[in-house]
Amino acid sequence: MPAASALNKIFAANRSAGHIALEVGAQNGVTRRVRVGEDGPLRVRFPGPDSAGLEAMIVNTAGGIAGGDRHRLDISAGGGANLAVTTAASEKVYRSLGPPADIGIKLRAEGGARLRWLPQETILFDRAVLNRRIEVALFGDASLLMAEAVVFGRLAMGERVQHGLLTDHWRLRRDGRLVFAETARLDGPIAARLDELAVANGCAAIATVLISPAEEVAIERVRALIFSGEVGISAWNGLAVARLCAKDGAALRSDLAAVLTALGGELPRLWLN
Repeated sequence: MPAASALNKIFAANRSAGHIALEVGAQNGVTRRVRVGEDGPLRVRFPGPDSAGLEAMIVNTAGGIAGGDRHRLDISAGGGANLAVTTAASEKVYRSLGPPADIGIKLRAEGGARLRWLPQETILFDRAVLNRRIEVALFGDASLLMAEAVVFGRLAMGERVQHGLLTDHWRLRRDGRLVFAETARLDGPIAARLDELAVANGCAAIATVLISPAEEVAIERVRALIFSGEVGISAWNGLAVARLCAKDGAALRSDLAAVLTALGGELPRLWLN
């Protein structure tokens, strides 16, 4: 029998390590690719028709994420560029045998750029372990609209996340100054924690939307909507954050689409299929 250290090396060698480096720029009011780098199972495609803005679609050819996998995404929008980034499908994070899946996302937008980070839902399976860090750097008058949704098991298929670990770090800096920071952590008996009134009141799908800069009229549009789940939005110092909680992924997506539309965000075409 191989020693434990040898088994660990074999395990690590069979883990997925993916990287995307995407840089776009604006020329004569039209956004185009400047640099595209792909490594491992991650790919980025541009399925939309020619337009002034650019929509990028991330594809994970591995079909999901397992414990020990490491993915890195570096997305940069040059001055005046208009970029929307989404995913080809909901990302699935499967049960881990111990090591966490590790996802690092870096977003950068120069002055005058408009950046939208709108991936489809992340679906956690029972005993999934996920550590995710999102770092955003905005400069000048660049604008950001980003949303991340997490579904704890596919209820329609009788699945529920009883145990697991989710750690989510968000950091937003404008011109190098930290303006937003939060860390969310759900550990251990996730289903029981989601059942708590002050956590999710029995809901199994959550999402956070961050917009900078935020317009008061757009915030009021969100507050005027009627949702199937629970939605709240707060604004301060030019930022706005919306929190969503719903019974399942379908209800969450409906509410999330309504929030993003009210905030002035054009939904990715894949969201509408």
